[in-house]
Amino acid sequence: MEIERKFLVRNDIDFRTRARRKYAVKQGYILAKTASVRVRLRDEKAFLTIKSKIVEGFSRYEFEKEISTDEARELLKLCERPLIEKTRYLVDVGNHTFEVDEFAGENEGLVVAEVELGSEDEAFDKPDFIGLEVTGDVRFYNSRLRKVPFSQWSDTIEPIYRKK
Repeated sequence: MEIERKFLVRNDIDFRTRARRKYAVKQGYILAKTASVRVRLRDEKAFLTIKSKIVEGFSRYEFEKEISTDEARELLKLCERPLIEKTRYLVDVGNHTFEVDEFAGENEGLVVAEVELGSEDEAFDKPDFIGLEVTGDVRFYNSRLRKVPFSQWSDTIEPIYRKK
């Protein structure tokens, strides 16, 4: 079970200097009706992930398995286009790690932060760089950004949440 909350990142506060690590991500999606099937290359590691739709609140089922990078490259050929490309930063705040994704390509300008929780009511420290919560807003799902990229609707978001 994955319990995750997602936030837009303010463009007036630098989160990058706080990151303990960053890496490049390339991911694609294989068409499936009842779940999201994702293939991800992250530097020299690769993963196959299946996520259900949200079960309730912020929770959904997630299955993830590490696969070889060769397998991932072959599976990416089966994925719908375009692929999602981003840089992920890991920023530790209190007892949690925020995964901050800075998108490229047709989604350039979008920066979101996610935090995984042990329960839906778990308290966590909110860093100053996060702003509007977008948990559950399908526009910000990576699988949706592939179909309707941020460049097509970025003007609907306050300028403070668009990368300069």
